[in-house]
Amino acid sequence: MQLSRRWGIAAAGFILQVALGAVYAWSVFRIPLSNEFGWSIPQVTLPFTISIGVDSVACFLGGLWLGRSSPRVVALSGGVLYGLGVFLAGFSAHRLGWLYFSYGVLGGAGVGIAFIVPVSVLVKWFPDRRGLITGIAVAGFGSGALVTAPVAARLIETVGVMPTFRYLGIAFVLVATGAGFFMKNPPEGWQPAGWKPSSRQIRQRATRDFTLGQALARWQWWALWALLFLNSSAGMALISQEAPMFEKLAAVGAAVAGGMVGVVSIGNSAGRILWAWISDGLTRRWTLAIMFLLQCGLFWVLPSLVAAAMLGAVSFCILSCYGGGYGTIAAFAADYFGSRNVGAIYGLMGTAWGTAAAFGPLLLAHTVKATGGYTRGLHLIAAMMAFSALLPILISPPQPKHA
Repeated sequence: MQLSRRWGIAAAGFILQVALGAVYAWSVFRIPLSNEFGWSIPQVTLPFTISIGVDSVACFLGGLWLGRSSPRVVALSGGVLYGLGVFLAGFSAHRLGWLYFSYGVLGGAGVGIAFIVPVSVLVKWFPDRRGLITGIAVAGFGSGALVTAPVAARLIETVGVMPTFRYLGIAFVLVATGAGFFMKNPPEGWQPAGWKPSSRQIRQRATRDFTLGQALARWQWWALWALLFLNSSAGMALISQEAPMFEKLAAVGAAVAGGMVGVVSIGNSAGRILWAWISDGLTRRWTLAIMFLLQCGLFWVLPSLVAAAMLGAVSFCILSCYGGGYGTIAAFAADYFGSRNVGAIYGLMGTAWGTAAAFGPLLLAHTVKATGGYTRGLHLIAAMMAFSALLPILISPPQPKHA
């Protein structure tokens, strides 16, 4: 009964993340907002940046809240706040500050509060498949743009950009709260009947649960933070400019570019499961090193591509690595610091995501504005990925004598 129930909870967590992951479809709004209200590229990139920044702080607060309240309450609260923020963004015509507050602050807070819930809950339900389940727990988030980008693009064409925000906000409240209702922790100390960790799992995992303060006193927590920051900076830079980049490099229309955003977002979602699953066998360290080296080559060739199919394929692979970082590093955190307090420990680690949102997208936006093209910014990111490949090789588990 408990074994079948945990898969139902996993499905609900995935659906919740799909609704929250609609934030990745922001690039679909960039050109319509610029054309209708005359806002610049950096100005219409900032709501996305604010949302991710607030999200990262709220993710930590949501993790702390989970220690004091039920996952259901936290998930429902975050879902309502997120949908409300998107809905209120529909009243931001000619009011850029209101867009920053509604979509960026309110919406971002809702995303962060709700996001950490499935990660924390499912790690406890699946001690036997930690890498795979952390990938699934965040995979829905990467799938959000797959549904939202084409729907939003069509709605913008038919009803306009402001009504589109309002329609989406209502939909997000309904979906997020419906899925959030099923978030519940297993009984204390629960594990699948007959399961025992393998010798490899024992070597990779902490022998006890760390508190947040104890984890912060270990250099490994800061190393994982840096890994998440570097990987997120590259991926979010691409996500923030996908639609206009596809239009410019491949010479396609807005509707086609919006569809491409949805298709390549599958890579974000699939990578969260694939790379996290691979890390169960290859180890987290070497999986991350391979992901960084792969991104180095892909970002370097990206600005030279003009065929839509090739451009989409390379972007798909980059986003698979971007998404893979979340699933892999979430499992890394649970391995090194235990599952009991992973909500707060990984939640605070999410500030790396917010910091990356203030770095990666704005770096690319300003280089595009300064040079009129994407080559310089994408090559800078490629160089950053080459340097980043060294870090996961150097990391090692917390030593028992320091625990």
